[in-house]
Amino acid sequence: MVQAQNRELAQRMAEMARSAAAPRTVEEVLSDVTSTAKELIPGVDTAGVLMVGKNGKYESLAGVSELPHKLDDLQMTFGEGPCLQAAVDDLIVRTEDFRTEERWPQYAPAVVKLGVLSGLSVKLYTADRTAGALNLFAFKPHAFDAEDETIATVLAAHAAAAILASRHGEQLQSALTTRDRIGQAKGIIMERYGVDDVAAFGMLKRLSQDSNTRLADIAQQVIDTRNK
Repeated sequence: MVQAQNRELAQRMAEMARSAAAPRTVEEVLSDVTSTAKELIPGVDTAGVLMVGKNGKYESLAGVSELPHKLDDLQMTFGEGPCLQAAVDDLIVRTEDFRTEERWPQYAPAVVKLGVLSGLSVKLYTADRTAGALNLFAFKPHAFDAEDETIATVLAAHAAAAILASRHGEQLQSALTTRDRIGQAKGIIMERYGVDDVAAFGMLKRLSQDSNTRLADIAQQVIDTRNK
C-alpha cells in the first residue's frame, strides 16, 4: 500500500513538474497541489492554501471547495487555528479531533459546527513578507497519519517552489521595467540638454537624491514631461 502510494506520488510530482515548465499562474499551481492532495491522501475531504502577510493581510487560495475559505476566514477572525499556526510558527500541525481540541478554544468549536473534525496543516512558504500553509481537512476524526504528513510535506515543497519562482519572476520583470524606464529617461535628457549618457544618468541621480524620490519614479516623471 505504502509503495503504491509512493509511486503514485512520484508520478503526480513528475506530472506537476512538467506542467510547471509551461507558463502558469501561482493560483493554477496551488490548485494542482490541493487537488493532488485530495487524490493521494485518502482522508482529505477538502483542502486549501492560506497565505498571511506581515501586515496581517491574508489570502485564502486554491480551495477544492468553498469550505477551506470559510475555515481561513474563521482563523483570521479569531486570530487562532492550525493553518495560521503552521504558516507562522510550526512546520506541521496535526489535529486529531477538533471536538476535544484545546489549542484553539474559539476556532475548534466553530469548525465542528461546519462538520470538520480533523486537520493537517504544513508550512508552505516563509519569507520576510509572507507565510503560508497547505491545509487539509476531514469530516472524520483521526483522519491523518505520519505517511500523510510526508506526502503533504512533499506537496507543500512543490507549492513553495512555485511561489518562489513567481516572486523571482515578478522581481525580474520589475527590474527590467525599471531599467527600461531609466534608459528612456536618459535618452530624453540627452536629447533635451545635449549631454552624454553618463551626465544624463548623473542628473537623474541628483534629482532622486535631492527630492528623496526613487530613481525609477524620477525617470517616470521625466518621461511624463515629454508626453505632455
